[in-house]
Order: sequence, then structure tokens, then C-alpha cells
Amino acid sequence: MNFDFSAWLVLFTLVSGLILLYDRIMLAPERRKRVAAIASGMTPPAEPWFVEYARSFFPVFLIVLLLRSFIVEPFRIPSASMMPTLLIGDFILVNKFDYGIRLPVINLKIIENKIPAHGDIVVFRYPEDPSIPFIKRIVGVPGDHVVYKDKAIYINGVQQEQQENGAYQGTGAGIIADGDLWFNEKFNDNPHQILIAESGRAGRDFEVNVPEGNYFVLGDNRDNSRDSRYWGFVPDENLVGRAFFIWMNWDTQKKFIDWIGWGRIGTILQ
Repeated sequence: MNFDFSAWLVLFTLVSGLILLYDRIMLAPERRKRVAAIASGMTPPAEPWFVEYARSFFPVFLIVLLLRSFIVEPFRIPSASMMPTLLIGDFILVNKFDYGIRLPVINLKIIENKIPAHGDIVVFRYPEDPSIPFIKRIVGVPGDHVVYKDKAIYINGVQQEQQENGAYQGTGAGIIADGDLWFNEKFNDNPHQILIAESGRAGRDFEVNVPEGNYFVLGDNRDNSRDSRYWGFVPDENLVGRAFFIWMNWDTQKKFIDWIGWGRIGTILQ
């Protein structure tokens, strides 16, 4: 069973808030009466322990809830499917505001904002198990005709630009991609990097029309990504936000002195 942090955070915020409300309405007036009846200089009655805890933790729970639900949310990259853009052990921030404001837990959109675009790196709830967050790159938006053939992408009949950079040199947990072909790719002037297996592994070709309210996504590690080619489209209601920043990299597959990837910290994603 996956731990739903958002649901627990909402619960903790609600419980602590209700305790403070109960204290204000029911307990605090009694304390004030007792204090007034005590001679001047006496120590006032103490708050119940659960009210003290609620008073301490409610602001923390509320601030974290607002930040994670409506502004940014942190995620950790567990797989190689988005190499070379994202490496195993990258810790990223996801913009929760770009694609509209959604209520936590029920994920109901209450404020519209930008529309996801070709090339955006998005975090979404995996359609086959919404409790699992996935991260991929948007290749097709509603209304697009998308073709993937001979490891090249065609969007509405236009082949997207690819420029080879040679062999990729993987290190640490990314050694699995060492020797793969490394390309610059561009979607409508949105540049990014991808990997294609040099071993001659057959690609999973496809041709699709993206329906309204859905998106077609691929991993940047094209031959090592389980994405829309395998399980279909991402509904708009499954979108969590746009990944935009790497704030930490931690790879224990490297030498101890290199566990922290200092050079990746502060990277802006594109």
C-alpha cells in the first residue's frame, strides 16, 4: 500500500485545527473565568496537553499543506526512464500552479491556468494506479497526430529535430545507459536531450491521435521507459504539475566522496 502524504497532511491539519477551535469555544472561556477568580500574581491554569500540541503543530501543518498543494511539491527520481535529463537520485521540485489549482486529495481543479505544452516535463498520477507518481515528457497534446517511427517523432506530420552528440557516458546508478546514443531533440523550439539504445534494440513504433482532455508522454530514455506507448494516455485530471528544478542529487552507487552531485544542484529543467 502506498503512503498518501497529502491525505495524512490534510487529516493532521484538520484535526489540529478542530482542537484549536474546540479550545477557543469550550475550554478557553473556562480558563479565563478561573484566572479572573485567582488572586493577582497566581499562575494561570495550564492548557490541556493536546491543545498545546495542536497550537504548536497546526501552523506547520497548514503552511506545508498550502505549499505542497498549491505552489511546489518535492519528488525523488527513482528510475532511469528520464535520463539524461533526470538521473537516478535527483530530487526535483514540481510547480503545482502552472496547470491550475487543484484541491488536495480529491484533485478537483478549481482555478484554470496554463495549458500543458509539447516538451513539458510533467509529474502525474499513473493511470493504471493513481497512487503512484510518474514523470515523463509531453509529446502529444489534445488533437495531435503523433507518430514514432525508426526512433524519430512526427507531430502532425512534422518530424521533430534530432542532433546526435555521440555516446553517452553514464556513471553511478546511470551506468546502465553508458554507451547509448545521446541526442539533442527539439519540440516546437523546446530543446531537450534524449538517449537511444546503441545496441540496435528495436523501438516500439506507434501512431496515435490524442483525444481531448488527454496527453501522450514519453521518457527521454526512449528505449528504457515504460510510458504512453505501453499503457496509453494521461488524462488531464491526473496531472500533478510541471517539473522545473533540481535541488539535490544523491547517488550512493558512486564513490562515497561523490554521493552528492553538486554540479546538478540548482539545474533548471527543460
